[in-house]
Amino acid sequence: MTTTGADHEQVRRLVLRGTSGAVTRCRDFTAAALTDWGWLPAATPEAREQVEDVLLLVSEVVTNACLHAGGPEELVLRYAGERLRIEVSDASAEHPHTQTPRSPALPGGHGLMIFDRLARTWGSEAKPDHARGKVVWVEVTRRPERKSLRARSARRRPSPL
Repeated sequence: MTTTGADHEQVRRLVLRGTSGAVTRCRDFTAAALTDWGWLPAATPEAREQVEDVLLLVSEVVTNACLHAGGPEELVLRYAGERLRIEVSDASAEHPHTQTPRSPALPGGHGLMIFDRLARTWGSEAKPDHARGKVVWVEVTRRPERKSLRARSARRRPSPL
């Protein structure tokens, strides 16, 4: 579902309560939204890399809800201008917190580190209207696509001199 507000924010919601395969469903849902919003197909390797970063962030925030919060309830994507906000709600009141430092070579426990590296900003907040649980969110800013050197050269016109 897409809605447009006064500031032209587009919102997509995917209800997840009681469903299986949440990570795959959320990645597919996000990829479809990114296609509709012009992020895909990516015109440059850098743009493709950013799409992959967004899909990794979606995977991480949904996986964290599965592992630490009893499962995700809803994925919300908010896109306005160049800002994409990914929100995952769950029924747990416990907010994410960094764990004891651990070796990057060990599996697991790196989700928040991934948020720090790939997201512009991230956080969590209590659900609105005193509902039980929280919303964990991450934001990314779409980087402007730089045309490849070959594409830029093709656009240049020879000098009249």
